[in-house]
Amino acid sequence: MKKILSLATLCLLPQVVLAETPDSERTLSLEVRRIGLEWSKTDVRHAAEYQNSPVSALKADSQDFIKGIFDTALVYNTQKFQWDNSLFMEYGETKLIPYDAPATTSENSDDILLSSNLSYACWEWSGFKFGPTVRAAYDTEFFANGQSPRQNLIRTNAGISLFDNQVVKSLYLTGVYEYDFTYAGEKISKLAAEIGWRLEYQIREGIALSSNGYYREYLSYSQFVDTDLERDFSAVLRLDTNLWGDLTMGPYVQYRRARARGEDVYGSNFVIGISFNYITSFGLL
Repeated sequence: MKKILSLATLCLLPQVVLAETPDSERTLSLEVRRIGLEWSKTDVRHAAEYQNSPVSALKADSQDFIKGIFDTALVYNTQKFQWDNSLFMEYGETKLIPYDAPATTSENSDDILLSSNLSYACWEWSGFKFGPTVRAAYDTEFFANGQSPRQNLIRTNAGISLFDNQVVKSLYLTGVYEYDFTYAGEKISKLAAEIGWRLEYQIREGIALSSNGYYREYLSYSQFVDTDLERDFSAVLRLDTNLWGDLTMGPYVQYRRARARGEDVYGSNFVIGISFNYITSFGLL
């Protein structure tokens, strides 16, 4: 309960700090960073008859992949402060349909991340703002996967960041405190270091390149759980081309690599595909 109260205090603190800012220096916007759908389908007919064929495409398994993304943020800006409150959700699954066995479905992504980030510009130079940053987040999932419990943790960060640039929307280096209550009866505290980024580059009108991700290195734990991560890297690279209005389409690459404390090898997940997205921003103040 103390950890939850501390998180609530951190989220409410910016309201006190920013309340004294003159109205003329304030902006408030709702950023729809991405509401998207990623989909692919492999349909193989008469695979049983071609199991002895040297042509792999004729004897492959049919597969359906679908993934939904919801990424929005309420961003409050003043001359010195930026307060970013975001909700990120994604869920994806693959359905495998062998010719000689029942169809199976497996999750390949499942995440809900509610976060609040306050950055202060101590220095400004050539369009860059630089200064301290504090973050608070609740990270969980829609569903438990198989025999594993549903992830539940609170994460707080403090460090320095570059932000609010035309290209570098956020680039930070922070220390991390995690309070993990994923496992019933186990409440684990962790310390880590993290570097993260969110970049956007307008190649030309109607075509934009973007990337976001993080690398997290865990340094200490309150107790040993073999599934806790030691290192965690995640990155997304996406090219968006406007189709009509705020609707875009383009290729993307997503990569996740991590190692657990109880394993000697890294696990990884690599996805490349096409995404359809709705991206826009609404000025509220």
